[in-house]
Amino acid sequence: MGEDLSGHHADRIQAAIVSDAAAKSALVASWRRSSSLHRLDPADCSPPRYLTEAELGEARQRVEPLIRAAQSSLDRLYLAVGGVGCCVLLADRNGVPVERRGAPVDDETFHSWGLWTGSVWNEESQGTNGIGTCLVEQRALTIHRDQHFHTRNTGLSCTTAPIYDHRGDLVAALDVSSCRADLTEAFANLISVAVIDAVRRIEAENFRMAFTKARILLAPVADKGSGALIAVDADDLVVGATRSARLALGITQQCLDKPMPAADLLGWAENGPEVLAGAERGVLQRALARADGNVSAAAQALGISRATLHRKLNRLDVHRSH
Repeated sequence: MGEDLSGHHADRIQAAIVSDAAAKSALVASWRRSSSLHRLDPADCSPPRYLTEAELGEARQRVEPLIRAAQSSLDRLYLAVGGVGCCVLLADRNGVPVERRGAPVDDETFHSWGLWTGSVWNEESQGTNGIGTCLVEQRALTIHRDQHFHTRNTGLSCTTAPIYDHRGDLVAALDVSSCRADLTEAFANLISVAVIDAVRRIEAENFRMAFTKARILLAPVADKGSGALIAVDADDLVVGATRSARLALGITQQCLDKPMPAADLLGWAENGPEVLAGAERGVLQRALARADGNVSAAAQALGISRATLHRKLNRLDVHRSH
């Protein structure tokens, strides 16, 4: 990159930092953090820092369950974006990619840019960038080309979203990066939709893996695609909730530390009799379905008499085919 371009980018950043723009712009606020807090120079051309193999191994081990939960979503996301010269990076909460997907033909290019496992992309090291800034601001964002703090990174376009674990804690970031000069901001917006969708699937799979013996319910929230899930044990007590569910339903960790009936949390308690009747109706219908409509077989499976089952079916107005 030419010295004139490097100097122009650095000057533009310094001018924005000393203006009042940081109060209005999240991007300029990140530039200011990079300069004032982390003492970085936008014109610094040092290559990206890499962890040692041992350090990368430790980093991977710390998030191993998440890496397992993410595999199919990373593959699916790469199928969507790999053909247009992008790579997919799963970074831990320290901004270190621990898993990636990329075309072998692009490996040399991406490695030279630091878009590789073991590189350090936190804001403290790299200034404003997709992974580091996403982890600081805990929101999905795109850092497109000259929005990067370091001049050396202005050839990149990075779209990133945060990942929260089964306890609702920030644990990782999912990034799609490109160093293609013809990648437009509009196309980056399309990539953002794919990244956020992949994050929801990774969070849901990680949540299911954390609560393998529980039933996973979709919480009754306005945004059905928000990933608001709760885990309910065999006694219908809530034992877990995703970050989206915690935010939507006002669930704190203290709530989960003591047993809480799902009916109370989901507002079913107010309609107790109707909900109980609905639950009982569901049990009877499932028993009948498994018995192919045979009332005697269903009663036997439920451990009640045929007469008792008939009374329940009539009271709850459950129709049967036999």
